[in-house]
Amino acid sequence: MKPLLVTKGLARHFGGLKAVDGVDFSLMPGEIRAVIGPNGAGKTTFVSLICGRIRPTAGSIVFDGADITNLPAHRRVRLGIAYTFQITSIFPDLTVYDNVALPVQRRLEAKGGGTLRAGVMEALERTGLADRAYALAGQLAYGHQRLLEVAMGLALEPRLLILDEPTQGLSDGEIEGFAALVREIAQSATVMLIEHNMPLVMQLAHRITVLNAGRMLAEGTPEEIRANAAVQEAYLGGVEEPAA
Repeated sequence: MKPLLVTKGLARHFGGLKAVDGVDFSLMPGEIRAVIGPNGAGKTTFVSLICGRIRPTAGSIVFDGADITNLPAHRRVRLGIAYTFQITSIFPDLTVYDNVALPVQRRLEAKGGGTLRAGVMEALERTGLADRAYALAGQLAYGHQRLLEVAMGLALEPRLLILDEPTQGLSDGEIEGFAALVREIAQSATVMLIEHNMPLVMQLAHRITVLNAGRMLAEGTPEEIRANAAVQEAYLGGVEEPAA
């Protein structure tokens, strides 16, 4: 099986700051991959490079065998890359339904198949927001706004869904539901997750990539990352085992 996503020597410099500094990375289809690291490690910059929000200083990005390094973000969306932002980016004055209708309409125009309402309600049901379909998005609790962003990403039927700090503001019960949702998504898509909730990461990820100061510090299974002394020193400290 060939990787879905590969980066080689990927770098982004802001003046003298090397936010991402020569990262070689590969992601297999159907994988749940967590990207972790201390604040300022370059995680959000790294995924912003992948989704096309910013251009690299050096290096390449290949998605499904095609070089997308210089493609604009909207072209990457059409190829199947969807991204939820670390800072909520919903349309607060539109209803929850209408927020999701926008990406569904984009997908139907590009691919066809299904109806607008069916696409919207499926995404809302998967994220537990169907009963809030006609509420104004700006009136949702912050955690539900985060779930609305996930629904907007799912509405595109992506091949790669990138989630940047998706559990911020979620209750413990909602986080459990989110974990189940990610596992379900991974049956038909690849998931890349930036997350500070380490028990969730250890429970959910097939593999973990650790960034530190813009470089890859380590990569491996949750067990390998937990046992890695360099990771312990740079980031993890004492990570408690997730509850059974």
